[in-house]
Amino acid sequence: MSTPEGAVPHAVAPPTERPAPPADRPADRAAERPADRPAPPRRGPADPVRTLMHRHQELCARAVDALEIAAGLEAHGVTDRTAARFRHRDVFSLAEELYARVPRADRDTAAADGRPPAPARRSRGVRAALQLLPGAVCAATVAAVAAADTAPPAVRAAAGAAGTVLVALAVRLALRSGPLRRRHGGGPRTTVLWFCWTAGYAVWGDWLLAQLLTGGPDLPHAVPRAAVATAVALTCALAPAAGCAHWYARHARRRLATSRGLEELAARVRPLLPAATLLFLAALVALLLGADAAFGAAGPSAPVAAGALGVLLFLARLLAVHGFPEAASAGLASAAAAEYLALTLVLIARLPGVPPLDAPVAALTTAAGTAAVPALACTAAALGLLGYGLRALTGACAHSPAPAGPAEGHRP
Repeated sequence: MSTPEGAVPHAVAPPTERPAPPADRPADRAAERPADRPAPPRRGPADPVRTLMHRHQELCARAVDALEIAAGLEAHGVTDRTAARFRHRDVFSLAEELYARVPRADRDTAAADGRPPAPARRSRGVRAALQLLPGAVCAATVAAVAAADTAPPAVRAAAGAAGTVLVALAVRLALRSGPLRRRHGGGPRTTVLWFCWTAGYAVWGDWLLAQLLTGGPDLPHAVPRAAVATAVALTCALAPAAGCAHWYARHARRRLATSRGLEELAARVRPLLPAATLLFLAALVALLLGADAAFGAAGPSAPVAAGALGVLLFLARLLAVHGFPEAASAGLASAAAAEYLALTLVLIARLPGVPPLDAPVAALTTAAGTAAVPALACTAAALGLLGYGLRALTGACAHSPAPAGPAEGHRP
């Protein structure tokens, strides 16, 4: 091929003859880096979930439970492998933390209108009065029945029945407001039945069991004898129960806000449940001692039975408030079944040709009194609820500050 006149011949240099870039260029510095020296790791955010919170803000704010968030995340392509990058074992675990940390839409609406959330609008003084109301009504009922000592038995019975109804209404008001208010929807309908049985047995069960063991009761002439000190102490214990529940919820939410994962949250929240239980038990023991001094002790094991029942009711309500009403109902049902079984064995043993099935109950009451039966039943049920709560109340959804959906969406 000929070269045009006046043109400079064009030659292509081989690759080995290509000039090298200046030494101060980044490419040359990268080439000079030792081969065995790894590149510095890229630092990620200290809270990786916060990015996902902003990305799916609307989904989390409108969700009624954690399962809806999990379904939305999966629809957006988030898998368990993706959740592992956010330090969670699966999508459901990640959804629990998102549900607990993102405020609900109803709270945002109230803030936009310039109004505080609904619980904050209620006066603290009114809530405190509602917690103290059951104890005051119970003490007034006891005083009214004592004042009618010289009245006919029908008048005393009417005063006691009216007082019992008023106490039940006061307890209902106290449980529907403040820290003892259930925020996670409805629970089993039988919970009220188990609650009424265990509370009623604490007041009249010892008298009934003693009558059955001695061949009674001689109806209709028998007059039930109520455990006045136990009734007054348990109704007055609603106020410290609300205080301990508020303390537990406030500290648990504070740890939720500062935790970076479910494992860290569980480790920081787990000690709060025994602490709240012991705090309530100390207040209940003080109330029981004061009631025994004012109305007279029913027996050496009566305060133990009342204390065990109080702790059982406190743990059951705490589980129901934080989204586990089925477990609360199961704990109350187990205690009620044990007390009912003791009464039934005594009655069955009266039938001709039946072996003495009441021997265990008789031996127990002879050794420790009739109150030993509810003491054992409520203690075993309370320990079961405490063990369950140490696992169930460590999740993020159990401490959401907003109303949650059905408890089926919560996993222990």
